[in-house]
Amino acid sequence: MFDTMTLTKAGGALCGALLIFLLGKWAAESLYHTGASGHGGEEMAQAYTIDTGADEGGETAEEGPDFATLFASADAGAGEKVFGKCKACHKLDGSNGTGPYLDGVVNRAVGGVAGFGYSDGMAGHGGNWDPESLSAFLENPKKYLPGTKMSFAGLSKPQDRVNLIAYLQSLGG
Repeated sequence: MFDTMTLTKAGGALCGALLIFLLGKWAAESLYHTGASGHGGEEMAQAYTIDTGADEGGETAEEGPDFATLFASADAGAGEKVFGKCKACHKLDGSNGTGPYLDGVVNRAVGGVAGFGYSDGMAGHGGNWDPESLSAFLENPKKYLPGTKMSFAGLSKPQDRVNLIAYLQSLGG
């Protein structure tokens, strides 16, 4: 059944199929290429564009109220719901989980929980977790404190951040 001729035909069919796929790829790239080199060096414009406002470099996005105004209207009850995103790693009972406990975190020293293995970036940061610095950290932990072990992406909504900080502040320590 598997003599030399059969194996030669199978190998030839495989090489032929590969050659057809490569020629098809080459033809498709030359037909559908939109760069200048595919059109004789002439730049081609897109048929239509969608204005996203990203090209307007001079104007910044309209910013909302400042942190103090937002924090004054923060809702600790809503912050308790936002804390649901933190529960996987942090506890509120004074014991450490994957992350350090968060009761009493507002105005506590950064990296100040005894016995918790902080990253070098967090341990060497210094200062206290005042509401503004907590908000900046919670917005994007890896950007605010490079080298942190915290893998959370952050809270993009300022209202969620101030509500969470108000909830943590209401817990005291």
